[in-house]
Amino acid sequence: MLPKPFILLLATAFLMDSSLVAQAGQPFDASAFEQAQAAGKPILVDITASWCPTCKQQRPIVQEIEKSTPKLVVYEVDFDTAKDVLKRFRVQNQSTLIVFKGSNEVGRSTGETDPAKIKALVSKGL
Repeated sequence: MLPKPFILLLATAFLMDSSLVAQAGQPFDASAFEQAQAAGKPILVDITASWCPTCKQQRPIVQEIEKSTPKLVVYEVDFDTAKDVLKRFRVQNQSTLIVFKGSNEVGRSTGETDPAKIKALVSKGL
């Protein structure tokens, strides 16, 4: 039988697999994004990649913010496949978070994993 710490380590690694971790937000859709902007909604655009360790650290923070802020609209953009969206938002790195208040970009960060700083960034759009 395997030692308990080893079993816990394996279970944690299994659960951290990106295919099993719930996604934050909804897939980016240009039309829905523009409608949310026109309605003046607070929006968070999350540029993420399945292979990115920083993105995996951001994921539960973004999910918690999304759950606790019902009026916030969260869009997830896949860094590897949505090159047109990356160009639209002038994004060069995964783990980029962009906050809009209606049609105005009010904040942006790349690589941030401090929950308080991410919450402060999102609050600029509220």
